Formats: sequence, C-alpha cells, structure tokens
Amino acid sequence: MKVFGLVGWSGSGKTTLLVRLIPELTSRGLTVSTMKHTHHNFDIDQKGKDSYEHRAAGATEVMLTSGKRWVLQRELRDEDEPDMESLIQRMAPVDLILIEGFKRHRHAKLEVFRAEVGKDLIAADDDTIVAVASDGPVDGVTCPVLDVNDVTAVADFIIAQCALAVPAAGKAGKVSHGAA
Repeated sequence: MKVFGLVGWSGSGKTTLLVRLIPELTSRGLTVSTMKHTHHNFDIDQKGKDSYEHRAAGATEVMLTSGKRWVLQRELRDEDEPDMESLIQRMAPVDLILIEGFKRHRHAKLEVFRAEVGKDLIAADDDTIVAVASDGPVDGVTCPVLDVNDVTAVADFIIAQCALAVPAAGKAGKVSHGAA
C-alpha cells in the first residue's frame, strides 16, 4: 500500500481537496482509503446508545456493525496514541491511503496552501512536503506548485509520486499488490 499525505493549516482546503481526489483516483481504477488525524477529542458515538454504554462500562473495543458498514472503536484510556504506521497495519489493503494530518510523520505530503488563511508555508521547513497545491502564486519553495482547483493534475502528481500502477482505461478494478 502506498501512503500520501495532505497537510495544511485549518481552513486551507485539505478536506475539500481530499474529497475531490477520491472520486478522481477511484475513477481510474485505484482503490483508496483515508485516514484523518485530529488533535481534538472526538466521539462518533452517542450517549445513551448501546455501543456507547458498552464503552462506558469499560470495554476495550466495541464493534458496531450493520448490513451497510462497520466501525471498530478502541478506547485508549491510559495507552499512548498509536503511531500512523501501526494504524495503517489495521487497515485493509488498498492501492493508496490518503492521510489528512499527521504532518509530523515522515511520509510524502502535499501542502494545501491559501495565502488568505494568513499562516506561513509549512513546506518552507518540512522536507517531506513534495509539492504545494494553492489557488495563487507561492514563493519560497523549490518543490512543484500545483493548482489546487485542478484535481486531475493533483491526482496525476500523486500517482507519479507514489509510482502507482493505474489499470488500463475502461478496466477499473483492483490493482495487484504483488507478493507481501
């Protein structure tokens, strides 16, 4: 599995770009999963629901499942937050995992940058950022600068950067990952 990240300051458009990239990449026959890192406390459960009560009672993991999807929740309690690599190991094999966040981890990343956000470029001090996607000119970087609104070009860049094998046109389907 290949891993590629999108980083940027809050309000820069990371999620917007990522959500536009997924159908662009899957339309080319690639399988794509995502991982989102947040610094905020979150809960996908609702107080009073059975699965919430299982966790509140002390269950280490709770799996909620239906005919449409499933989710596994793990309570860390006093454990350290797991690193990105160990979380990836828990995911099903796909061609590409797009990571939103985890900006301090050492994987190839694209910075989504908008001057109007009023923050400095992360790429200026991070050699894992291999390109910047912006809606205007960007000074002070030696890496490629892509148009954040040209999703096709951004997808082309990610495919090339990750050396992904794209199925022949019209033959969407899973790409072979070779021997493990």
